[in-house]
Amino acid sequence: MFNVFGFYKFKKLQSLKKHKYLLQKYLIEQNIRGTIILAKEGVNGTIAGKPANIRFIINKINKTLDIKKFDSENVSKSKFQPFHRAKVKIKKEIVPMELSLSPKAKNKNNYIEPNKWNKLIKDKNTIVLDSRKPFEYDVGTFKKSINPKVVNFRDFSKYLNKLNKKKSIAMFCTGGIRCEKASFFLKKKGFKNVYQLKGGILNYLKKVNKKKSLWKGECFVFDNRISVKHGLIKGTYSMCSGCRKPISPKDKKSTKYEEGVSCPNCHYKLSNSQKERFMMRQNQINLAKKLGKKHIFQKEFN
Repeated sequence: MFNVFGFYKFKKLQSLKKHKYLLQKYLIEQNIRGTIILAKEGVNGTIAGKPANIRFIINKINKTLDIKKFDSENVSKSKFQPFHRAKVKIKKEIVPMELSLSPKAKNKNNYIEPNKWNKLIKDKNTIVLDSRKPFEYDVGTFKKSINPKVVNFRDFSKYLNKLNKKKSIAMFCTGGIRCEKASFFLKKKGFKNVYQLKGGILNYLKKVNKKKSLWKGECFVFDNRISVKHGLIKGTYSMCSGCRKPISPKDKKSTKYEEGVSCPNCHYKLSNSQKERFMMRQNQINLAKKLGKKHIFQKEFN
């Protein structure tokens, strides 16, 4: 069993190249995979490994970056290693919105605990805003929620500018980090009643009983589990090898679905040469399976 650990911390960081080298070294030594993003404004990451190794790396991250406590963290389980490799990246922002967020500014955001979230979003005067990408929204979301259908998060501010300042805004995303930036942006624009789900969807699905939940569907995650359900158990979605979008069991029953090649989302968008190339790749994967081996392009996990 593997622990999947997601975390972020807004904190002014320096010596990013040095930190990258050290963290990359620790990940490899502990056989931990996943991605850690470093920027001058802080750190964001999701990594997976054996429980003892994850505990070790958390301690190393804290010491290396001089962190006492993460702003947010979540732990879930996976029967398989959900990442292909270990990566530490240096970027301009840990969340791309062309807006730097300081720890001091972040602390002014209004956080709503999962057990109080339902009451807030049931209010008729509350705009429930799903700040994720459209394909994530399609996998699952809260009742009443609105998705701005923004493909690149850096363009999210254009949508936020159109919102009614007199309304209460209840915002959520997978783990909470995208809402940190969006909440800060709205407050700078003069919005008074801006709230965000503490710990994001993952925290809600972990702490709120399914019978009392207002969540519909599953939650897309950026690893090879593809989606999770209440209790953060692995969901039912797969990944289309043609368009790299999540597909449901219902999608797989479509005549437009072909394993390793296409799905209803991309069947008519792919060229014949692309489909032929994907067919060849899938044939190689099938052959490797028969021989009891794993193919480099295999996307299935148990």
